[in-house]
Amino acid sequence: MSDQEQRTPSANGDDSRGAESHAAYWRKNVMIMTLLLSVWAVAGLGCGVLFSDFLNQFEVGGFPLGFWFAQQGSIVVFVILILAYAVLLQRLDRRHAQESTDVESGRNRDGA
Repeated sequence: MSDQEQRTPSANGDDSRGAESHAAYWRKNVMIMTLLLSVWAVAGLGCGVLFSDFLNQFEVGGFPLGFWFAQQGSIVVFVILILAYAVLLQRLDRRHAQESTDVESGRNRDGA
């Protein structure tokens, strides 16, 4: 289905159920991005820079934890967050596709 077909209102007027579903999808997407970016900021900036003095009293593989976060940890966390984003968005896309299908099938039953 083309973008134009998706944006075209139904014959009965504006499709409020579809618009609500689309808005809910983007709210959830932004919430996921905000959460994951916050985790990355805490891991990269917080653990690697701001809290490094405190974390340096612990060691990972013979290196101070603050140093480890600054050099490797934030990169590892970033890669894990990319994977988490892909998995979460795949679930969200499936759920949104199912809701869209339900809206379309409801519209077809109503005779629109």
